[in-house]
Amino acid sequence: MSKEILLVVEAVSNEKDVPKQVIFEAVEIALASAAKRRFEEDALIRVSIDQRTGDYMTYRQWNIVADEDYSNPAFELTIDDSEEQNLGLGIGEVYEEEVESEEFGRIAAQTAKQVIVQKVREAERAKMVALYAEKVGKLVHGQVKKVTRDSLIIDLGENAEASLPKDQLIARESFRMNDRIRALLLEIREDNRGAQLILSRNDPAFMVELFRLEVPEIAEEVIEIRGASRDPGLRAKIAVKTNDRRIDPIGACVGMRGARVQAVSNEMNGERVDIVLWDDNPAQLVINAMAPAEVDSIVIDEDAHSMDVAVKADNLAQAIGRNGQNVRLASSLTGWSLNVMTSEDAEAKQQEESQKLIDLFVSGLNIDDDLAIQMVEEGFASLEEVAYVPMEEMLDIDGFDEDLVNELRSRAKEALLNQALQAEEQLDGAKPAEDLLTMEGMDNHLALVLASMGVITMEDLAEQSVDELLDVEGMTEERAASLILTARAPWFTESE
Repeated sequence: MSKEILLVVEAVSNEKDVPKQVIFEAVEIALASAAKRRFEEDALIRVSIDQRTGDYMTYRQWNIVADEDYSNPAFELTIDDSEEQNLGLGIGEVYEEEVESEEFGRIAAQTAKQVIVQKVREAERAKMVALYAEKVGKLVHGQVKKVTRDSLIIDLGENAEASLPKDQLIARESFRMNDRIRALLLEIREDNRGAQLILSRNDPAFMVELFRLEVPEIAEEVIEIRGASRDPGLRAKIAVKTNDRRIDPIGACVGMRGARVQAVSNEMNGERVDIVLWDDNPAQLVINAMAPAEVDSIVIDEDAHSMDVAVKADNLAQAIGRNGQNVRLASSLTGWSLNVMTSEDAEAKQQEESQKLIDLFVSGLNIDDDLAIQMVEEGFASLEEVAYVPMEEMLDIDGFDEDLVNELRSRAKEALLNQALQAEEQLDGAKPAEDLLTMEGMDNHLALVLASMGVITMEDLAEQSVDELLDVEGMTEERAASLILTARAPWFTESE
């Protein structure tokens, strides 16, 4: 039997290219499983094989536990039992007793076979993960092995398989058995079946890697890809930057007679690719990304991280693109929220916002229209800026002297104080209901703020949405959701 074990281990190890140690462990588990049949169901059995001779010993094990933790005599001994039997073991240690070993017969061999198959699969998966871990985010090649309802199974060679979900395919493309395929290794996903290689052909990184393959300057890092966005199968944008001023990054990516970009487009099922010049200036980057549409002007809102992009009326449709495609891709590429409008609409919006500021300064600072207009033209956008902008900056404005600046700052601070007092009076006049005040997660100030908004009771709060509560200063989505859920708890109690 010892010789037979050594022969099995040698044969399986060579056939499956798995370390002998893995096979020995599988045989030990099989022999332990066979020996366990002679004992209680919960008995702990361990088999140890001498990997040099093939001889093996079988042991039954008991865990040493405290008296109060003792629950199963099949595999537990109390500390008192250990002391009575002079085992010399403490809590948490294991007592072993040699028992009769099972022969490596038919049943043990069948069990060993099952365990070996499982161990081999686990070893192959571990080997596969180690092999492909460094390839995540890179292109891989394979052959379609199987087509299921939800995915394609791709044979990558060397016993490695990957899954290409149908939702990771480019629109309108299909593959058949044995077709050659190229895809991005998106991730290594762990599930009940073990590690699984997940591929994608519609991720923007797929296009980036195709360009890296087709354009040597990118692989050599002479040209950098700084951003990419896709509407898979239809259109894409990619932003490039050169690290060598002698090289035109767009021309290099396009290639002679468009050969390079055409090769990428063909691999992506004819997807049209716009190559955009990267610019560290966000406004200029947006102008580049909006191509082929020409931009007349841009207004940046840093706080909202958005831009109003103005184009000529006859250029609006092209700027927006079919179903908003062009502006959506440009927004994704640049990371800015883009609002596209005609130059006329942009001018009207600007005038409307300017007039609001003029009216604010006229009423809040008690000044005439001319001075208010001048302040707006100088870039002032709030009473806070007037009150707290450094005096040196205000003195640089044509016609502003120290007396005028001090007066404007004083009036701005007084107006802000009056606004704060009015807000406090509003809160003082608000009377939240007792159930709202005592609700879990509520505090007095928040209850007063909500009451000033018309949210008086728990029932009122339960009818609110998260977005509505975000109007409260300092409110987060998590807290808003938690408060609303607490307020709605009585609904579910009543329904039960």
